[in-house]
Amino acid sequence: MRTLICGSIAYDTIMVFHDHFKNHILPEKINILNVAFLVPDMRREFGGCAGNIAYNLAMIGGAPLIMATVGEDYQPYANRLEKLNLAQTHIKHVKDTFTAQAFITTDLADNQITAFHPGAMNFSHKNHVADAKDIGLGIVSPDGRDGMLQHAREFHESGIPFLFDPGQGLPMFSGTELHNFIKQSDYVTVNDYESQLLQERTECTLEELAKLVKGLIVTKGAQGSVIFSNGKQIDIPCVKSDEQLDPTGCGDAYRAGLLYGIANQMDWQTTGQLGSLMGALKISQRGGQNHSFSSEEIAQRYFEEFGSRIP
Repeated sequence: MRTLICGSIAYDTIMVFHDHFKNHILPEKINILNVAFLVPDMRREFGGCAGNIAYNLAMIGGAPLIMATVGEDYQPYANRLEKLNLAQTHIKHVKDTFTAQAFITTDLADNQITAFHPGAMNFSHKNHVADAKDIGLGIVSPDGRDGMLQHAREFHESGIPFLFDPGQGLPMFSGTELHNFIKQSDYVTVNDYESQLLQERTECTLEELAKLVKGLIVTKGAQGSVIFSNGKQIDIPCVKSDEQLDPTGCGDAYRAGLLYGIANQMDWQTTGQLGSLMGALKISQRGGQNHSFSSEEIAQRYFEEFGSRIP
């Protein structure tokens, strides 16, 4: 069974400023802010929620299919996906646009200044769920606003179960729209901050929202995660990583574990634990797609951590 990953393909450009922003930003002059930072260190990473989730899901042994929109600078990413044997059938090129990209400047205290250009992502509605065949599960992850609304509706109308993952796109939607997303979906996943915003926007508690879906998952970083299902609350522990180097993409890795567990009809405890493990494996490497493990290595790490086998 293939899993359709609707979301963004993006480049992340990370630059390091070898000082502290606070030494160069004067609070009393904030009304005429004009600063420049010398950034000797720079790297470019392959990212975007769809790219990251598909990368991790394929690593576990799943069958991801990416649906995204990209710009005229897409070729380096295309070369990467080809090497990874990830199909590009439903990655649509949008003329006269750039692929979505984030420009992140970090100082020595890990403060960040980020600029995000959505580019081709704003045209994600040009893709349609019905164009993909042999799909048994899907996910609507952060993408263009119109595309997220459309893909959720198309999944629902086609009868394909899907996971709603609003992520950083959550503030784009009203309470009514978010409520409709949840009623259309089968599963919902948010982080701790997003869960608070989701409750404020919908004026519903997590317990109330959980009654509308088969599973509602809230990730809490180092505090693990919680899964609400069938009136029960399942606590998932955080897996300790070898080194906590970079949290970028950890949520996407966790979601890949969720999708694999759901697609293979695993119980929620196993599914959540697999997601937790995938997040821990990712955090020990910089970037969203630089960690590399075989499915056998993942299965062994799971056994060492939880004392049981992945079904």
